[in-house]
Amino acid sequence: MFSNKPKILIDKVSPVLVLGVLSLVVFSCSNLFKKEVQKNPIARVGNAFLYQKDLAPLITENMSKGDSASFASNYINNWASKQLLLSKAKINLSEDKLAQYNALVDDYRTDLYTRAYKEALVSQASDSVITTAQLKAFYEQGKENFKLKERIARIRFVALPKGFLDKDEVSKRLKSFKVADVRYLDSIGVQFNKLNFNDSIWVRYTRIFEEIPPITIENADKYLKNSQFFELEDSIGVYLGKIQETKDINDIAPLSFIRPTIEQVLLSRRKMDYLRKLETELLDEAIKDKEFEVFESKK
Repeated sequence: MFSNKPKILIDKVSPVLVLGVLSLVVFSCSNLFKKEVQKNPIARVGNAFLYQKDLAPLITENMSKGDSASFASNYINNWASKQLLLSKAKINLSEDKLAQYNALVDDYRTDLYTRAYKEALVSQASDSVITTAQLKAFYEQGKENFKLKERIARIRFVALPKGFLDKDEVSKRLKSFKVADVRYLDSIGVQFNKLNFNDSIWVRYTRIFEEIPPITIENADKYLKNSQFFELEDSIGVYLGKIQETKDINDIAPLSFIRPTIEQVLLSRRKMDYLRKLETELLDEAIKDKEFEVFESKK
């Protein structure tokens, strides 16, 4: 049976006490580099103490005196409330519940420590380099698993301000796009509102819609076609573009487009393989050194 509502010992921390606490905090901050820091308590609930070293890191320099006092008051009261509730819980919860929660806490602590240790081992020991050959091999083996869920394209384009005098020349150069053309376009690129000359990179249609507003979901089939050149205009300017290639939904994704995904998959697999090997070696070593053994059950 639960007891009556716990009587809160700290309803409100007085301003005088808070200012006193803050002065201790400031003093503590000024002595952070000393080898030994005294544990000066600023509040107590039963046998639990709150120390100034617990509060000091939370008081920042950009806080005013009033803000610091308010923060310290709230923090102390919240800490006290939690301690009081914890003590009441330990008294009123059944032994079975306490044992269950203590087991959960122990499991979480163990999981936290071991996970951090394993991550540290993986970062130190595992190879994070994925070669092009490994990428290609994985891609070729599972091509059917890499179908696109959205449309993509390779495109080069420029966005010109309205009234741009050399629009026809830019259009001609963008279509031809030989070395001399690229050199010319680069030389006057500062006059463009936007430009993208790297048409070897696959981009999502949604990105094209953002960069070239006159192209929308509704008219995408008209302008985004293989080898299509377009000239579009809106209130901001003129957009000239050349589509190199498109891929539709359910087409096999190009390797260059999904390379980051494949790298993450391969790294994850490598990590799991390393951890399985590590755990096996740890068990084998512990058995060899007689640090681990399994007892036969007695019938």
